[in-house]
Amino acid sequence: MKTLKTLLAGAVLSGLSSLALADTNPLSVHVLNLQDGLPSPAVAVTLEKKDGQNWQTLNDGVTNEQGRITALYPQGKTLEKGTYRVTFKTGEWFAKHDTKSFFPEVPVIFEVDGTVPHYHIPLLLSPYGFSTYRGN
Repeated sequence: MKTLKTLLAGAVLSGLSSLALADTNPLSVHVLNLQDGLPSPAVAVTLEKKDGQNWQTLNDGVTNEQGRITALYPQGKTLEKGTYRVTFKTGEWFAKHDTKSFFPEVPVIFEVDGTVPHYHIPLLLSPYGFSTYRGN
């Protein structure tokens, strides 16, 4: 019983720390697999910012068990206005799950205009299609 309480307390604290990061970090992502209706853990994601004609890598990460990265923007930095690209490495993820897919990666290019404090990019994914939108 004591172990169960310890595990439960650890899970609650982990969830709270994830929420705290999400509250302070201006960018999060979420990947859901439409094929089975479940989150997609272990999807590699890269964040870049457009600099003239080039892209500058700012950060990368891997989705957690809920298919989320709650803090994708570099810690301690202020989100600047500009054009950004989040690239989801979907081909790698499907290959790990022995599933053929059409898109080796899904780049999502978006504008940060400074009108909101937090940007959330959900990706709804299947082997032969995807959808995304500006979440909150």
